[in-house]
Amino acid sequence: MIAIIDYGVGNLRSVQKAFEKVGADARVTQDPADIKKADKVVLPGVGAMGPAMEKLESLGLVSVIKEVIRSGKPFLGICLGMQLLFEKGEESGGAPGLGILKGTVKKLFSKKIPHMGWNQIKLDQKYCALFKGIKDSSNFYFCHSYYAAPGDGAVTAATTDYDGKFACAVAKEKLFGVQFHPEKSQTLGLAVLKNFTELA
Repeated sequence: MIAIIDYGVGNLRSVQKAFEKVGADARVTQDPADIKKADKVVLPGVGAMGPAMEKLESLGLVSVIKEVIRSGKPFLGICLGMQLLFEKGEESGGAPGLGILKGTVKKLFSKKIPHMGWNQIKLDQKYCALFKGIKDSSNFYFCHSYYAAPGDGAVTAATTDYDGKFACAVAKEKLFGVQFHPEKSQTLGLAVLKNFTELA
């Protein structure tokens, strides 16, 4: 079972439906017990880092997320969910993140914010299980105003360019994050979710 963490942000149902399309048993939940017993965990999200962290804290889910990631279970952060994996964000007055990965979430370079629509990704790591069967320079759907700047470049799995290059996917062992929305990225987005579903 894949647990999709419900902390009151993002279009959770669209993420769940996308996983169901690739044959996954995906459940939206904020129950710590459900999240801990899940085979894989997804942290979706849209919005700002500060309020999201406050909500996760109020639900008692910060320690649960850290425990799940430490256990080595496959974990996927989507959009804000990826940004939350880092140490802090420039928005919300320097709000702290989960601190799983080193780095800061910063405002995009472009005057045209948010970055909304389709954009190409360039695969950085020689092999990332999330992108199995996906060609370099494939297009995915984005909607965001901030980006994650990893403190350890080795975790960057893909980049995209929007008046400047930034990390749009990260991977470290079985921890993954994508800045784009796979649930809105049609066939290739579903392929990413299927790859995640099939991880051991």
